[in-house]
Amino acid sequence: MACVLTSDDRVGEVLLSRVVCDQLAEVSSSEGLLMETQTMENEHDERIVTQLALMIRKIGDAVEKDGELNDTIDGIVGKMSNKSNYWKVAEHVFEDGHITWERIAVLFYVAGRIAVKVVIAHLPQYVKDILTWTLEYFKSKLLSWVQDNGGWLNSFSELARVQVERMNSMSGWTSGIFLVFIGGVLLGSVITWKLARRT
Repeated sequence: MACVLTSDDRVGEVLLSRVVCDQLAEVSSSEGLLMETQTMENEHDERIVTQLALMIRKIGDAVEKDGELNDTIDGIVGKMSNKSNYWKVAEHVFEDGHITWERIAVLFYVAGRIAVKVVIAHLPQYVKDILTWTLEYFKSKLLSWVQDNGGWLNSFSELARVQVERMNSMSGWTSGIFLVFIGGVLLGSVITWKLARRT
């Protein structure tokens, strides 16, 4: 019996693939590994994935300064032999059991960073495992939360808020930061409005 993916399933799958491919593109030794970037079946969902991938990248760049998380990522590269070792990193992101849009974004970003690290460590065979294991974790532990919280569309305002808070803590309020926040909120509102008109 074939499993039919919901839109939130598919957005999560394509988004994860996009985030990992984006980060692998920065590593010259990954050229033979670059997977074909997955796309969404319709233009609306493709715009959602593109915008979310950009937001995850910005959040991830800020998170990358977290020494403890980087140490965890570095430690897993030598232990990439099975899914349970890899899932320990995912559990680290959600260690207190609290799921948020930001933590899901961080998980996807971390998957990309680990993919980069295994390529640099000359273990490229693990890149597909990383994608598979992260997607399995997402579907088994996070997808129902995503659906219960309104789906990926509802992530825009929260992820925009996180970006603003991170930027604000680094450099104070500027008009550019305010515009990023407003842009995220407006994009989420427009997409929600268009979806509501279709029904």
